[in-house]
Amino acid sequence: MATSRRPEKPSAILENPIPSSSPAFGTPVHPIPPRRTAPIRAPPALKPAPKPTILPILLPPATLRPLAFRTFTKKHNLTLTSSALQSLAAFIGRHCGSGWREEGLAEKVLEEVAKSWKKCGSQVIVEGDGDTLKGILKALEGSMMGGRITPGSGPNSRQASFNFGADASMQDVSVGGSRPGLESHTSFGMSSLEVEDRDEEEDLLRDPREWLKVIDAFDQPKMVYNISQKHFEKSASKPSLFPDPSHKTELFRQRYHVVHQRILRNETFQTPTFSAARSAKLNRTASAATQATTITPIANLLGRSGTTHLLLGMLTVSPTAALSLSDLTGTIALDLQHARPIPEDGSYFAPGMIVLVEGSYEEDYGNHAAGSASALGGTGGIGGTIGGKFIGFSVGHPPCERRTTSLGTGSDGADKSLTPAFGWTDFLGVGSERATGTRMSRLASKLLPPTSAHNVVIASDLHLDTPSTLSALKTLLRTYSPDPTDLHPVYPLAIILMGNFSSRATLTGVPGAGSIEYKEHFDALASVLADFSQLIAHTTLIFVPGDNDAWPSAFSAGAASPLPRKPVPALFTNRIRRAVAEANREVWGTGKTKGKEGEVIWTSNPSRLSWFGVHGELAILRDDMLGRLHRTSIRFGQSEQDGEDMPDTSAIPQAGESQDAMDIDLRLPDVNTIRTASSLTIDPDLHTARALTRTLLSQSHLSPFPLSVRPLHWDFAHSMNLYPLPTALLLADSEAPPFVVKYCGCTVMNPGSIEEKIGSGKREGRARWVEWDVGKGVGVVRTEG
Repeated sequence: MATSRRPEKPSAILENPIPSSSPAFGTPVHPIPPRRTAPIRAPPALKPAPKPTILPILLPPATLRPLAFRTFTKKHNLTLTSSALQSLAAFIGRHCGSGWREEGLAEKVLEEVAKSWKKCGSQVIVEGDGDTLKGILKALEGSMMGGRITPGSGPNSRQASFNFGADASMQDVSVGGSRPGLESHTSFGMSSLEVEDRDEEEDLLRDPREWLKVIDAFDQPKMVYNISQKHFEKSASKPSLFPDPSHKTELFRQRYHVVHQRILRNETFQTPTFSAARSAKLNRTASAATQATTITPIANLLGRSGTTHLLLGMLTVSPTAALSLSDLTGTIALDLQHARPIPEDGSYFAPGMIVLVEGSYEEDYGNHAAGSASALGGTGGIGGTIGGKFIGFSVGHPPCERRTTSLGTGSDGADKSLTPAFGWTDFLGVGSERATGTRMSRLASKLLPPTSAHNVVIASDLHLDTPSTLSALKTLLRTYSPDPTDLHPVYPLAIILMGNFSSRATLTGVPGAGSIEYKEHFDALASVLADFSQLIAHTTLIFVPGDNDAWPSAFSAGAASPLPRKPVPALFTNRIRRAVAEANREVWGTGKTKGKEGEVIWTSNPSRLSWFGVHGELAILRDDMLGRLHRTSIRFGQSEQDGEDMPDTSAIPQAGESQDAMDIDLRLPDVNTIRTASSLTIDPDLHTARALTRTLLSQSHLSPFPLSVRPLHWDFAHSMNLYPLPTALLLADSEAPPFVVKYCGCTVMNPGSIEEKIGSGKREGRARWVEWDVGKGVGVVRTEG
């Protein structure tokens, strides 16, 4: 039987296993020729670009110095050391070659390095020996091609952000032993308020209260002045309530360093140039030109008996009850029998203050003892008591320095060489002037228009155990409560209520001043606040304690307790918090709010209130300063030519203005002048306010007293500093008259007691407080009732 044979497939199908493009419709199969193996030529655009070659050159550091100085110092306020300049010259010569100047390659590299140095959290001094600059140059080397920085790949590109930690080449960069992360950025104030623009978030923050921040004294960063590098740096040690005994001396040494560096930048103490105009301004007489502008260390007085000098030191009382002057080199006994204060009867001088004394040294050749130690840390020999005495001719406070000058933002035509580079220093932890100042000023101009009022209300001595005080508080709250018919009510940004919250020291065993009564007083205050729910739901309540408040009053019995002190414990204030929370629920409801809810803050004494970061700062202190000054200040003898106009021949300078050139708020209702037949006499209360203001601001410290007079916590004494000067100072002093005075650009306010006394009695419901306009920088003492 013959087998059937299947027909063979065409050879084309066997050679090409690819089936038909449409087998169901029987389309014929078309053979596909085999692919050629010839290489495909790449398009010209995809060819790898030839890497340009750079011929390295040997660039001397001296040749690069002018360009580096212009970029680092003039533009970025950085100081370049010789080692850093040598490293930069070697790097630019190796990677930029001969085109470093003509093509502008070196300028771009220097600009990138300067920006990276700041963002790395380093200090003002650019050093080439550390790992910081080496890490920056290593990261920059990987992003350079042909002497140019590749766009989008440099250390300052948006992908690199502010932290070099993500870059493998920067993992070893460290500043002071720490990785350049968030902590190092904080020293320049670049992380707390986020320097990058946030347009979407700014659109949501339409309430200026969003930019108010209360800085507790125990949370304020501790900045230490480095005398070798001439700048402030953050303390590496953590503050403690039980510090090492050496910190007590360091407290006064830091005060001296701050005042000393401030004085040396004053024009009076600069070396005269060949300019005849400036030499005539600085030198009063040709014979005293050198002595009038030079501060002599106390140790250098030895062997110079009979010569005239200008000393800077702290007034102290020696163990023999004699008045002395101490600096970092030694101590000298003072003879102020014929000394004249500058200005006359215009400030206070007390032990613990740093002053300028001009006079003559008389050496005691029979006394070679140098036994007692200097108050600022010296011990024996140089640093001990210098034999003899210093006969003072004139005594004055160090000249004050404006805030704009300290931060380097002044535009008053001052000599830029005398301007400190403290604009990058973040003193409060809210941002530095150079990093966030421009953006914060822009926000402040939007949210604080000059056409409307943005007030901070301040009241002091709120004695809750006195019924008349609560009546005065109701008058204050009623003044700022809106009218129900008002469609656009205006609320104060904050209401600051300051102690003492009890007229007697609490928790001291006195009947009626125990813990139960103390809590009941705050419960009564909560009941008063609950009657003004609309007001407290639209403002911020800030409470600052006094010496009679818990807990320090339990062991101080109302005496001066150590500063700074903690806020009033929450054990006594819970009902006030509940009253504010209930007001928020009543006013705002549970839905989405259109503004910031009311809040209550219990802060320390002293504390700071800042608005828009570094744009504004209010220093707050509750202390009876005037009474302490009256008890401890030095009384000078009457001048022999009393009643006659004596020319001012002293070498002690003033604060850049005349002695009595204080700006007084014209709206202050208590400013009165008494005309006599011969002259115009200032009101005594106003004269006291001026003297108190000049004393505190010139000392740049809230407590210029010995620790025996006003105790301080040694490690937290930095919160008492007034350098740079704040925008305003709130000094709640019950013994001083209420006033608003402006000196060297700083407004000093004292609200006095909230109960206004009329003659020898009080009027029920009459209140007195200070109203401070944040936007305009104007304060006024107000009375109602």
